[in-house]
Amino acid sequence: MMERAYAPYSHFPVGVAGLVDDGRVVAGCNVENAAYGVALCAECGMVSELHATGGGRLTAVYCVGGDGLPLMACGRCRQLLWENGGPTCLVMTPEGVLPMSQVLPQAFGPDNLTLGGPRA
Repeated sequence: MMERAYAPYSHFPVGVAGLVDDGRVVAGCNVENAAYGVALCAECGMVSELHATGGGRLTAVYCVGGDGLPLMACGRCRQLLWENGGPTCLVMTPEGVLPMSQVLPQAFGPDNLTLGGPRA
């Protein structure tokens, strides 16, 4: 997937693949934009493919840069992985395979939105 990245500004291609609980593999690559702040990380594309192809839960994710080595997801993407894989989703990191509960400890998620009770 990193070979399909659109990275004309940073020249830093990123590719990611995720295993879904139903056996599918979803993938993504980074897509840059001249307005740098609206670039899309590879994980964004992967999560979009997850939902576009039927949803489900991510069980394992592996993200690499142009050199083929594992990359740690940025903060926004850690949140995406948490919400779409949960605490047990396994992530390849530069330090080896870790569950999301270690990649994003004390994560904020959908359960936190119900703590205040129903909203009027």
